[in-house]
Amino acid sequence: MTYGELKKLLKKSGCRLDHEGKRHEEWINPKTGKTFPVGRHNSQEVKNGTYHAIMRQAGLE
Repeated sequence: MTYGELKKLLKKSGCRLDHEGKRHEEWINPKTGKTFPVGRHNSQEVKNGTYHAIMRQAGLE
């Protein structure tokens, strides 16, 4: 899965982009109020551990 595909999945789950950080985008899950970083490299593959960490921080696992 690429970062672009991950962002589409997050949007489908109700998450949205909160703001642009220096190195990452900061996303928020309005249902839980949790914020979490997501990389900007849309075509780059997301490592398995990174994917699970993002999903956990988003409150989706």
